Amino acid sequence: HYFIQSNLSCIMVLSVVLYSALLATVASISFTFPPDKSRCIKAEAHKDILVVGEFEINDIPDMFAVDVKVTDTKDQTLFSKEDAENGKAGKFAFTLDDYDMFNICFNGRSKGSSRPREDVNVKLNIKRGVEAKSYSELAKAEKLKPMELELKKLEDLAEAIVSDFAYMKSREKLMRDTNESTNSRVLWFSIFSMAVLLGLALWQVFYLKRFFKAKKLIE
Repeated sequence: HYFIQSNLSCIMVLSVVLYSALLATVASISFTFPPDKSRCIKAEAHKDILVVGEFEINDIPDMFAVDVKVTDTKDQTLFSKEDAENGKAGKFAFTLDDYDMFNICFNGRSKGSSRPREDVNVKLNIKRGVEAKSYSELAKAEKLKPMELELKKLEDLAEAIVSDFAYMKSREKLMRDTNESTNSRVLWFSIFSMAVLLGLALWQVFYLKRFFKAKKLIE
């Protein structure tokens, strides 16, 4: 019994550490905007990583509507919801085939000729990777015990961290290769510039020498 409690304590500690390392995978934001305007939020997503967004739009005035649309940089629609319900939570989920940025746009529009008096309030919560998974449903589906569920979370968190490190390593290699290529180009450009300047200086010397000889100022 003591051994099980000890293991559970260790698992909980490791979970806290790993959750802290992946804190950036969760983003919550709240903002307001006029109901006849639009507001977009830009975020990034890695390849094959699940992205789940939850939103709630409140204080939509009468005769106004707010449409929600999620697109990538190629303007492909990942999610679309017209005339979102006032005060009711909405949800979207998607994965990308490659690392990319995505836009979440809330587009307000008028259904009549009335002018808005109050701003629309939006609450948005974005989860990525492990944080986007529903472990309560997983535990019910696979009939996992509490310790097994925590171990599953730890396994997924560890895989996510390894994946993030691998991605950062590949980005570092790409940046290093780019820097080396840039340095090589700068070096050759400097050599070329010095050669041009040297050639120009020699040409000026010979030209002035011929000019002065022609004017009989020098022998």
